[in-house]
Amino acid sequence: METISLARSGRFVVTSVSSDAHMWNLVFLQLLLEERGGEVINLGACVPDEVILAECRLARPDALVVSTVNGHGHLDGLRLIRKIRSDAELADLRVVIGGKLGVRGAANAQFSAELVDAGFDAAFESEAGLAEFDSFLGALPNNDTHRRELAGAAEGGAK
Repeated sequence: METISLARSGRFVVTSVSSDAHMWNLVFLQLLLEERGGEVINLGACVPDEVILAECRLARPDALVVSTVNGHGHLDGLRLIRKIRSDAELADLRVVIGGKLGVRGAANAQFSAELVDAGFDAAFESEAGLAEFDSFLGALPNNDTHRRELAGAAEGGAK
């Protein structure tokens, strides 16, 4: 059994990709993050890309956590991250994706590098378990400081 450490608290938006109707994975992630003191906005399943972007602009999370179990994560994820990285307000947002990234079993691991190259901060294939995701969470900077920096940058950009 994997040991999951307590990470710093933070604000997270949790969502699926637009084609994924599964909800149990999102509830699991929400509970995991809340157990660690995180504030979680769970957008649910089958969320259109534009809604994800709008909610991230509004919530200013420390990280967007995208979860997928339908096997289309690499396709929908590539489209989503391109939109996020081209959005001036969200270009620096930490974004991770995890779950069943494809339908090729163990060969799905190849999609992780492609997703990171496209702009995700990390991509976690379901076969890897939670250890890598736990390391990502543990490496997040002091979230209150980061949130203030993001708010200051947004105010500076609005002048």
